[in-house]
Amino acid sequence: MATETPLRWDRRMQQRLARGEAAALGELYDRFASLVHSLAHRVLDDDEAADRITREVFVSLWENPHAYDPRQGSMRSWIAGEAQRQAVHRLRQDEATAYAETGRGSAEELEQKVLKASVAARADYIVTSMPTPLRAALDLAYFQRRDYRQTAADLGVTEDEARRRLRLGLQLLSTAHTRALDGGAPPGYGRAL
Repeated sequence: MATETPLRWDRRMQQRLARGEAAALGELYDRFASLVHSLAHRVLDDDEAADRITREVFVSLWENPHAYDPRQGSMRSWIAGEAQRQAVHRLRQDEATAYAETGRGSAEELEQKVLKASVAARADYIVTSMPTPLRAALDLAYFQRRDYRQTAADLGVTEDEARRRLRLGLQLLSTAHTRALDGGAPPGYGRAL
């Protein structure tokens, strides 16, 4: 399996799920549960709700493995998209219930809250999905407050390479807001959700 391409692994995993192999679900859970939980938590800011979303995403995949289409992108992206979609749906439900009970807030405030949570979840997903060199450059520059020269020295690369990595990392992050406005499908996954 070490030489197997990710897309081939995704197809094989989907086939195993379709055959009802519980071990396939276990492998997927082990591989992606922390991603699902962190995205759901980022949107809902509630551990119990994130736990429920995590269970629901994997139950949904188990019950309907053909919902994932390998031609549209990776299983990781599809699962992340499902997590975000279900978390945003739950946030809307919870906020609508709270509005109905208290009469405070507005539809515009709800949509702003959902958009903000979606953008934050997308940014988290993008950062965790970035290649290590880009993630390391962003970490040094933005979290450890290094300029591009110090970043280059810390990474052992040229200043031009450090600038290139930072620019590419920021371009990827800038898609978080745009994608949230477009409907939120993770990068690499089609608009079929």
